[in-house]
Amino acid sequence: MIEKMDIISKIPSKPPNCLKCSFFKVTWDPTFPRSCEIFSIKCSNMPSQEVFRATGANCPSFKLKEGLK
Repeated sequence: MIEKMDIISKIPSKPPNCLKCSFFKVTWDPTFPRSCEIFSIKCSNMPSQEVFRATGANCPSFKLKEGLK
């Protein structure tokens, strides 16, 4: 069974930069130009802001794009 502390320890204390995330994509939709493959959302804000608004926690799925530091 997953303990609550294990889940909480994986949530970052500050919002990740979606532009550096491998799951971030740009869409052709001018109304919703940004998307996140993990959460299957399209939005006008950064996806991490939408995740925070919906869950009250910063995005736990950030994965740095290859070649970035």
